[in-house]
Amino acid sequence: MRSISVGSSSPSHLRHLEELGANRLLATLTEDIQNIAMTVFNVPTLFINAALILGCLFYLGWLSFGILLATVAFLTVAISIVQLLINKAFSLFVMAREENDALMKHFRGITDGIKELKLHQQRREDFLEFELQATADALRKYRVRTQKILAFTNTLGEFLFFILLGLLVFGIPHLMPTSAPVLSGYVLTIAYMMRLIGNILATLPNMTLAAVSLRKIDTLGLSLASRAEEGLQSPQPVVSFQQIALIQATHHYKSEGENNTFTLGPIDLEFSPGEIVFIVGGNGSGKSTLAKLITGLYLPDSGKICLDGIPITHQNRETYRQLFSTVFSDFYLFERLLGVSLDNLDARAKAYLEQLQLSHKVQVENGSLSTTELSQGQRKRLALLTAYLDDRPVYLFDEWAADQDPFFREVFYQQILPELKKRGKVVLVISHDDRYFHLCDRLIKLDYGQIV
Repeated sequence: MRSISVGSSSPSHLRHLEELGANRLLATLTEDIQNIAMTVFNVPTLFINAALILGCLFYLGWLSFGILLATVAFLTVAISIVQLLINKAFSLFVMAREENDALMKHFRGITDGIKELKLHQQRREDFLEFELQATADALRKYRVRTQKILAFTNTLGEFLFFILLGLLVFGIPHLMPTSAPVLSGYVLTIAYMMRLIGNILATLPNMTLAAVSLRKIDTLGLSLASRAEEGLQSPQPVVSFQQIALIQATHHYKSEGENNTFTLGPIDLEFSPGEIVFIVGGNGSGKSTLAKLITGLYLPDSGKICLDGIPITHQNRETYRQLFSTVFSDFYLFERLLGVSLDNLDARAKAYLEQLQLSHKVQVENGSLSTTELSQGQRKRLALLTAYLDDRPVYLFDEWAADQDPFFREVFYQQILPELKKRGKVVLVISHDDRYFHLCDRLIKLDYGQIV
C-alpha cells in the first residue's frame, strides 16, 4: 500500500452526529448559523460606534474631568440596569432555542409520520394539539417576552440619557461652578452620544441571539475543537491491497433513552479481495455497527483496524474510507452522480439502468438523474448504480435485497455478487436471506455484539 498523507477536512464523528439527531442539526444549520451571520455584519458598525463613544468621553474629560466622573458614575448605574434586562432576555432566548429544537422534531414527525397521522384521527389531533401547537405556543411566548424586554431596554436606555441631560443642565451648575461653554459642550456631546448608544442598543437583539446560538453550538459539541476528526489527511489512491484486518476491535455506545451500554467486540476479522462475506444476526446484534466500524465511519474504542498491516489512524483514515462503496439501509440518494469522473459516464449509467430495469423510469443526462421519486426498492437499485460507477475495491450492502421483489433478489445474489467477486472485489453483505447463504465464501454471525 502506498504511503498516506494529510488533508484539511475535519468532519464531526458520525456517532456524535447520530446522537444529536437530525432535528438539532437542522435547527443549528438554519437558525443558529443565520443568527451568527447576521451579527457578523453588525460587528464593524459596533466597533465604530464604540470608538466614537470613547472619543467623546476623552473630549468630555478635556472639558471638565469632575463632570466626566459624575457622568461615568451615572452611565455605570444605567449600564448595570440595562445589563440586568439583557440577562433576562438572554435566558428567555435560551428557552426559546430549546423549544425550536422540539419544533423541528415535530416538523420531522409531520413529514416522516404523515401516513400514521392520516390513518389515526385521535393520534393526529393529539399530536397537533399537545405536541406541535403546545411547542409553537411556548416558542411564541418566549420570543414575544424577549422582544418586549429588549424594546423596553431600548426605551429605558434613551430615557436614562434624557435624565442625564437634565442632570447636566439643572443639577451640575448647583453642585459645582461650570461655565456656559463647558456645559453646552457637554450637552451637545451627550446628545451626539445618544445616537451612537441607540445604534448599539438596536443591535442588542441580534447580539443576544448570536450569543445563544454560539452557546448552543458549543453545547452540542459541533465546534471543530471539541468533536472534529482532527488530523484527517487528504486521501491518496490505493492501487491494491491484500488484506483488511480488525484486531481486537471494540466499539461501545449508549443508545438514547437507554441506560445499558451496547458493546461490539472484541472483533478479530480479516477480509481479502475476491471473496463474498455474509454478516448475519438478529435485530440489535450489531451488524450495522460492525459495518460502520469496518468502513471507518465508527472509530474503534480499543483494538485496531489494519490495511496490509498498517494501522488505520487519524492520519490515514480518510484514505481508508475511500476503499468502500456502500449501500446502507438508511442510504441517501443524490440527484447527481457526484464524485464519478468517467468519460462515458452517461453511457455507462444508461447500461446499468437497463440491467436494473430502470431505464423506463430514470434517464441520465450530464451526470444528472431525471428523478429519484421512486419506490424504496427502485431507489436502492439507483444506489447500487452509484456504487457500481464508483468501482471501488470493497462493496458493502446493508440489507439491500430486503425491499426487492423475488426477481431482483435472485439477480442480486446470483448475478451481481458473483460478478463483483470475479472483478476481485471484497463483497460484504448484511442479510437475512438464509436461502442464499450457500453462495458466500464465509458467514459471520453476530449475537449481541459478539461473533458466534
